[in-house]
Amino acid sequence: MTWQPAISQPSELGESPFWHPDEQRLYWVDITTCQICRTDAATGMVERWTVPSEPGCIAPARTGGQNSGLVMALRDGIYRARQWGGELALLAPAQHDPATLRFNDGKADALGRFWAGTIYEPRGAARAQLFSLDGRGGRAPVLEAKAADATTANGLAWSPDAATLYWADTPRHLVRAWDWDAGSNTLSHERVFRQWPVKPEGWQAGMSGYGGRPDGAAVDSEGNYYVAMYEGGRLLKLSPTGELLAEFAVPAQCPTMPCFGGADLKTLYLTTARHGRPAAELQAWPDSGCIFSMRVEVPGLPVNFFRD
Repeated sequence: MTWQPAISQPSELGESPFWHPDEQRLYWVDITTCQICRTDAATGMVERWTVPSEPGCIAPARTGGQNSGLVMALRDGIYRARQWGGELALLAPAQHDPATLRFNDGKADALGRFWAGTIYEPRGAARAQLFSLDGRGGRAPVLEAKAADATTANGLAWSPDAATLYWADTPRHLVRAWDWDAGSNTLSHERVFRQWPVKPEGWQAGMSGYGGRPDGAAVDSEGNYYVAMYEGGRLLKLSPTGELLAEFAVPAQCPTMPCFGGADLKTLYLTTARHGRPAAELQAWPDSGCIFSMRVEVPGLPVNFFRD
């Protein structure tokens, strides 16, 4: 299995990819340029939509069972757009100070709630949280904090049986897991899913001795957890117990988030980053910021839709 370039137009900080089964399109965000992006699988044409602030994450949405645009977490709140490029309606303002925190990684759960974690940009304290927004059945959207004690929220995913929730704190090189009751939307039995060694002091891109830190993630139909290792130049496949099953070298130093797509969900897509990276690194990995893909044997889970 080898990576192929899927999108050769680079993003500065590609994140939050998902495959839209109704449209046969790949969506993602470019956080630093404040753009939501999508490409048609048939034509390869890329469309970019500039939004008012950094889009940390997005998810497809449905109303009454019909495809109905997107939900997105921008810096200062969670918004709804009924169509591509359409008017943004605020669903819930952020419960944080947008001067120092913004929304980051997130996605919808199997019952149609939208989840988004935050990032504390000064990086000096564990002030990031994980939020869940429920707007099902036409109810007034309610934003609730579900987990905390993090600096940079990433790695959100659920097991195929929706009994386990995974959530990463990138600077701590840590992925935690909880038991999740989908009906009551409660978390319990917090535990360490996987811990990695921290970055050695003085390490720089191109040096050996560092495997990266956990960024975005996705789960396949067998419950295996795929996690992008930022600055590690690799994607890891972990078992449901956290055992390392496979490691895939990536043609970029900073992979950011995987997702499964294609009609059979056996195409693994991976976003990457180039924003703020050293010139020597970009010279060594000129395709940094592009999206890569490879075929896998085990299909992934389909994307969940936000429901209102």
